[in-house]
Amino acid sequence: MLDTLLLALGLMLILEGLMPMVSPSNWRRLFEQLLQLEDGQIRFFGMAMVITGLLFWFVS
Repeated sequence: MLDTLLLALGLMLILEGLMPMVSPSNWRRLFEQLLQLEDGQIRFFGMAMVITGLLFWFVS
């Protein structure tokens, strides 16, 4: 179980690191746009990611 968790964490870090590595200016612009969102919009986006992740987990 720990091996799978570490593998998933490593894959997440690889995917999260691709955009700042490939296009740092676009990554910076994305964060500037995120700062302009309301708290409710950010919470909704976070909730959608959690639900999608749980669905993937239950399907696999």
